[in-house]
Amino acid sequence: MKLNVKHLLPLLASSAVLPAAAQVIVSTDAYTWHGDTITQGIFTATAPDPYRIESNYYAQPGYGFGIDHEWKLKNDISGYPQLTTPNNLHTAIYNMGLDEMVNAVEPDTTLRTGREWAGVWTRDVSYSILLSMAYMQPEASRISLMKKVNPRGEIIQDTGSGGAWPVSSDRMIWALAAYELYKVTGDRQWLEYIYPIIQRSLRSDSLTVRTEGGLVKGETSFIDWREQSYPKWMQTADIYNSEALSTSVVQAAALRALADMATDLGHKDKAKEYAAEADRISEAVNRDLWMADKGYYAMYNYGRTAPVLNPRAETLGESLAILWDVADADRARTITENNPTTPFGAPVFFPQISDMPAYHNNALWPWVAAYWALANAKAGNEEGTLEAIGSIFRPAALFATNKENLNLDNGDIATELNSSNMLWCLAGNIAVTHKILFGINFEKNGLAFRPFVPKALGAERTLTGFRYRDAVLNITVKGYGDRIASFTLNGKEHKPFIPADIKGENNIVITMADNDIAPLRVNRTRNVKAPLTPIARLNGTTLEWNPIEYIGHYVVLRDGVRVATTRQTSFDASVPGEYQVIGVSGDGVESFASEPLSTRGRTVLQLPDETTAMVSPEVSYQPSAPVEGYTGAGFFEVDRASAPITIPVDLPEGGRYAISVRYANGNGPVNTENKCAIRTLSVDGRRLGILVMPHRGVGNWYDWGASNTVITHLPAGTHNLTIDFRPENNNMNIATNHALIDCVNIEYLGQ
Repeated sequence: MKLNVKHLLPLLASSAVLPAAAQVIVSTDAYTWHGDTITQGIFTATAPDPYRIESNYYAQPGYGFGIDHEWKLKNDISGYPQLTTPNNLHTAIYNMGLDEMVNAVEPDTTLRTGREWAGVWTRDVSYSILLSMAYMQPEASRISLMKKVNPRGEIIQDTGSGGAWPVSSDRMIWALAAYELYKVTGDRQWLEYIYPIIQRSLRSDSLTVRTEGGLVKGETSFIDWREQSYPKWMQTADIYNSEALSTSVVQAAALRALADMATDLGHKDKAKEYAAEADRISEAVNRDLWMADKGYYAMYNYGRTAPVLNPRAETLGESLAILWDVADADRARTITENNPTTPFGAPVFFPQISDMPAYHNNALWPWVAAYWALANAKAGNEEGTLEAIGSIFRPAALFATNKENLNLDNGDIATELNSSNMLWCLAGNIAVTHKILFGINFEKNGLAFRPFVPKALGAERTLTGFRYRDAVLNITVKGYGDRIASFTLNGKEHKPFIPADIKGENNIVITMADNDIAPLRVNRTRNVKAPLTPIARLNGTTLEWNPIEYIGHYVVLRDGVRVATTRQTSFDASVPGEYQVIGVSGDGVESFASEPLSTRGRTVLQLPDETTAMVSPEVSYQPSAPVEGYTGAGFFEVDRASAPITIPVDLPEGGRYAISVRYANGNGPVNTENKCAIRTLSVDGRRLGILVMPHRGVGNWYDWGASNTVITHLPAGTHNLTIDFRPENNNMNIATNHALIDCVNIEYLGQ
């Protein structure tokens, strides 16, 4: 329903008003949660009882996604854990999560992504399972995960940038969700089913997206709208070549989980191997992405021959690093104190991109806020935990549903796409109550209890009918603090751990110590937008770029190193290297670096005997449009059954070389589907790396671009470069793995 101001007036007149003495639980410059009401300017949302929320909020005029002004319980939720608290709003928001969870279970017992989004998506369902669906909906979680396994017995990377995997490369979140389900159920058959799937998937990832340095290539996890989080000059091959915080942390945690599974299955040597790989990635994250001056990790590094850091904070990645112990305890606390938090909550990333609308950019996603709340609680940041919970409860109350995302400027739902009844957001809603305030943590051999109750939320809360394997638990938490004063099981003192073999109905009472939690700060800030990205060009040996309004100065980089600061719009680039420019605002906020421009020159190797397209007759593919724009006499057409391409090259001197190919792939659109072409590059029989040739548009066989860049050391002399298809080069489509290759580009980088 869309309202204008005249529609709003009667709603304002009828709004429930709480006494002035109602307790303030969370208050920011944008909203206040006081008692059973949330107030944001002239808007209020209140819970008259635990089964109803009323709101007078109205959406931005003309916005296509309407909002509900009331939630009333529609489904039978009596079979799920029942929450009793003295705060109607908290209880109602929790009950709304249960109500919408029932809506999310499809007739085929899979978990629907959102009211507007049908189907099961690997990352959506996996992050939801990790939050709460593993124990709230174990059967639907199991069936949903099984649907995301391909015929090769590997985890599916859903359609994504440039043809899905390996440009989008966060599919290993499936492994963590599957392992969480095992910890919930203790089902040995499930463990034996998922173990080889995760093994195979990680093996392909290790050969395709893991770097020698340890980080993981590919898109930032879930942030998969390219221009929403990357500079416009970056093509999908460049995104593959980047190394993201969140995707690297997911991979490290998946390897750690696989090591635990190997131990349980009796494969001790494999367990050591996987644990060592996890350590290597974690060390790389801490070595290559940690920014001591900012107190958090960089979002990703990017570039071509000389990658640079994108110094943005990225809330999901920072949260996962804390939750999965990539960050040690000191760094965890530091991150919670420094990750920027706006009045509406912690953004997806910070600062924003100036010329992009709200979706991933300039937005808050409540399920990301749930991971942020869990991370703050683990790190012991009381104020950070409170504000993170508030950033979930505010939109849930005002919009009377669990919305997908919110505009960071005004907290509204006016973003590029949105949905109600969003699975991972309702899963996060439920999780913050269960996992923070009741402190429920699933381990392989039982339940560990670690409640974290901010003083403002101090109360007596009860959760009845919480099912755990063969037991039903009734759990009461009294008071506040981060220490347990007393833990009783059926009236007897007990350690705060319930073994997995517990049976029947059991009563747990946890009395908190009512202690003051050691204070940690919150980095409260206004929403900030970074300057536009400079557009640079080479004019001979002079680097030039367009002026940007309201800029403080520019920084020039050569081979990723800052070599000059200037207020001019040109720079002498006579020293050979790869150049970029960063714009810096007057208050020190940096733009993205401009597209890399090399003054070193390069060697172009036209493919031999390329007067016709060379391809095995049985797999010949006829493009739907004429092929134009190739640089030599022809091109090579490659498919899964194509013979290897071998190119001789004579190098006058040894050193570091950057190798890429010029290619066309018209098998799919830039933003979706799954036909990214992948090949292995080797020299003289030695494997160098992977060439990734993503989609460039349906039927765009005239649109040529560069693959990712493989950097290697080669001695002087004659060598044979080989491009061939190997089993690990299978993409998500499997059947179609096809591209046109025009030529090979080689650039000498020096010793």
